[in-house]
Amino acid sequence: MVRHFTDQLQRTISFNYPPRRIVSLVPSQTELLFDLGLEEQIVGITKFCVHPLDKVKAKTKVGGTKNFNLDAIRLLQPDLIVGNKEENYQTGIEALEKEFPVWMSDIVTLQDALGMIQSVGKLTDKSLEADLLVERIRNSFSSIERRATCSVLYLIWKSPWMAAGKLTFIDSMLSAVGLKNVVEETRYPELFDAKIQALNPEVVFLSSEPYPFKERHVTELKNLLPNSTIQLVDGEMFSWYGSRLVKAADYFDGLRFIS
Repeated sequence: MVRHFTDQLQRTISFNYPPRRIVSLVPSQTELLFDLGLEEQIVGITKFCVHPLDKVKAKTKVGGTKNFNLDAIRLLQPDLIVGNKEENYQTGIEALEKEFPVWMSDIVTLQDALGMIQSVGKLTDKSLEADLLVERIRNSFSSIERRATCSVLYLIWKSPWMAAGKLTFIDSMLSAVGLKNVVEETRYPELFDAKIQALNPEVVFLSSEPYPFKERHVTELKNLLPNSTIQLVDGEMFSWYGSRLVKAADYFDGLRFIS
């Protein structure tokens, strides 16, 4: 039967329920779909969808999140496509929604992420599983041991340096840990060396994605900020807003800056 759903952009989509052929255009939401028990229904994913490793290998790849292959998606004939406002490109989504039901998430806060998980559960006839997952995430975050607040700079790119600013999911995760983001600009501003020095954060996080920061970059930043603690961090824990959140709270508690 046909059912109607409203996505996080407040658009209404309709499709035969429950969906039997799902394409996911976002890595964190792909992992969520698998964790909700939808392995058989997932027919297409992006090349950046890497979790769960043992299951994504068998799925058809439809390109990247910013340049997915419309023809490859058409061949899969999905009855539901799941995307995200920030991670997917607008013109591609607009082309897809002319032919297929496309449900879009729009996530800035932890509460947005939990709402997305519950909505995806409803979309796919997995409400019970989604509600249990949300309960586990809420419980894990409520138990985070918050220590003295530190100021932090979270870098996501090099040449030029780019940081996570306000109105990002990463900023929401920093707040959840009890950290103060030194970047006041919104989204992902570029920063010059002098600006980074002026910000003078107590802690600098070098994310593992999208730029693959390594130990040599820790040394480089240490020369720029000799009094700051520089630490490589798992970017998935700070920026993936699906079922990986179950693991995030324990990871945050284990970061050495708060030990």
